[in-house]
Amino acid sequence: MALARTIAFGGAAIGTALGTFEMVRVVEAGGVTILEGIMTALFAITFAWICFAAASALVGFLLPQPHRVWRFRPEKLKTRTALAVPIYNEDPAKLTAALEVMGQGLVRQGYGDCFEIVILSDSRTASVWVAETQAVDRLRQSLGGQMAVWYRRRWTNHARKAGNIQDFVENWGGRYDHFVVLDADSLMSPDTLVALVGAMEDDPQLGILQTFPKLGGGVSLFARAQQFASRVYGPVIASGYASWQGGEGNFWGHNAILRTEAFASSCILPTLSGKEPFGGPILSHDFVEAALMRRAGWRVEMATDLEGSWEDSPPSLLDAAVRDRRWAQGNLQHLRVIFASGLEWPNRAHLALGVMSYLISPIWLLLIAFGFALALQAEFVRPEYFPQGLQLFPTWPSFDSERMVRLFVVTLGVLFLPKILGLLLALATRSFRQSCGGAKSLLGGALTELLFSALIAPIMMLIHSKQIIEILLGRNSGWNPQRRDGETSWMDAWRAHWLHMVVGIAIACFAFVLSPEILLWLSPTLLGLVLAVPLSRLSSSKAAGRALRRRGLLITPEEEGPPAILRDFHAAWAHAPQAPADAIRALAEDAALREAHFRWVNRAPRTRGKPDAAYLTAASKIDEAATLDEALSWLDESECVQVAGERMLAEKLAGLGRTAAAGQDEIFPHAPLAQASLG
Repeated sequence: MALARTIAFGGAAIGTALGTFEMVRVVEAGGVTILEGIMTALFAITFAWICFAAASALVGFLLPQPHRVWRFRPEKLKTRTALAVPIYNEDPAKLTAALEVMGQGLVRQGYGDCFEIVILSDSRTASVWVAETQAVDRLRQSLGGQMAVWYRRRWTNHARKAGNIQDFVENWGGRYDHFVVLDADSLMSPDTLVALVGAMEDDPQLGILQTFPKLGGGVSLFARAQQFASRVYGPVIASGYASWQGGEGNFWGHNAILRTEAFASSCILPTLSGKEPFGGPILSHDFVEAALMRRAGWRVEMATDLEGSWEDSPPSLLDAAVRDRRWAQGNLQHLRVIFASGLEWPNRAHLALGVMSYLISPIWLLLIAFGFALALQAEFVRPEYFPQGLQLFPTWPSFDSERMVRLFVVTLGVLFLPKILGLLLALATRSFRQSCGGAKSLLGGALTELLFSALIAPIMMLIHSKQIIEILLGRNSGWNPQRRDGETSWMDAWRAHWLHMVVGIAIACFAFVLSPEILLWLSPTLLGLVLAVPLSRLSSSKAAGRALRRRGLLITPEEEGPPAILRDFHAAWAHAPQAPADAIRALAEDAALREAHFRWVNRAPRTRGKPDAAYLTAASKIDEAATLDEALSWLDESECVQVAGERMLAEKLAGLGRTAAAGQDEIFPHAPLAQASLG
């Protein structure tokens, strides 16, 4: 670990120093101006960022993490573990299909009594709530009592996901020795789950063991490019990080196992003072929880060699941007945490890296802007040849162009080094190479991914820069549910990217008039901006993803030969019943559905003297309605949630449906016979 840290941090420091020295030599030929000094400082920051990524990948290439204790597989587990899934307006059918195959796999291996499924809902809409209870009821039936299934929906979703987990730990955590945190799109093999618990049982000082989830299941161009990058380049980067962080690792918030006692005693998060976005609950809670766990003396490690851990990729560029808005705000909150007392320096480094992952975009934008300003200055501003007054020789403004070209090539090499190392390892590993379609397919996929990522990089730079500005202006991200599927319409792409396209075209035209050489220099950045709208639309295209698949591009091992659990999951998801289109009507008309729903409902907390307005108005509207249709037309979303949470209201609504049916029978007592005779 000491050698890995020396290479990662020492290599990054040396590389940054050499790159910055070369940049100074580039601009010092004619004397360093203020603009040149600022540009050099910005270059040093961005070069340090890519140097650290390259050095960490080099660690993974030269010193890969060894196979560790989590390969230990006990004959019988001695502890109880919760598969805890916090959800927020997700697809219940997809969620329970994944939990079903995980649960059935554990039961088949004889571990059904060692695990329990705990679904922790923060969903806000009645339709999703009813769909969740129906899916959970089917899940319990499918497991046939061989594994316990629990469901709880919070009425107030304070502190979002972190608050959801905290509520679980405080109220039910004493039942479990460990809990595995899963996202709604997580899937983990039984072997991996058993290995995680075995590692916890074998090492009493291990607080968190984080797996390295692979991306899988995506069909769109964006998802398939992300999957390919994750599978080909991801392992060498993850192995490098795991090697230098050792037992002072990080937590990514999902697909990891946590020791309940350690979490409960050390990881309850503070509410930051002040208003959101910098105050309030910590959004990116996982990094902070890992730091607090380490501060309390527990170890946090990463198991990069556990293969059976997957998650989904966002289906499009816009969906990734929506997710990043919340992450950007959460990571900037870490500036309030990074100097907290008692934290280990690797955890401070993790927090700093999280902050820089979003700040690097506006820094890159400023670097481009100052470089462009220097070009404008050279073109339009008369140089000051004698800035010091009386001097024997004039000061000629100039750059060392040969050194600049050399530095540019070196910068590209450092930037792409993680991809190059990952691709070399993939090509050198025969089984992996064949599972990706062979060497030709791997190389073609790498070129495709490189082109696509290079085109969208400037778009993401502007998106992240705008997000940082919004946060600095005090705009909160809110909490929108993630879209796991679907395509971006042309109208949505235009609304999101028209300004990016206009900026790209305007700068390109101005640069061409100014100097064709400047346009050539900026073209890699400007091309993506000019094509922002069609690129965004194309990124979500499933047809484009399938077309590349047919041509043998961006293929991953899971596509060529999907593991059994992935096949079982997709089969279970495909055969899952559809949720009712109108949840409240279904509650009123279907007694069996109503009974299944209220088996899982905890009543809303009531405070004497403070009645809930939505509950009162829902009850009043149902009492005054003459028919079910009339009541449903009057109820708004908050009132529908009250109906879904209160059996008495649902039964009253059902009574309206029965009354309407009885009244219809009185008016048309022989309707079925009449219809038959007319037929």
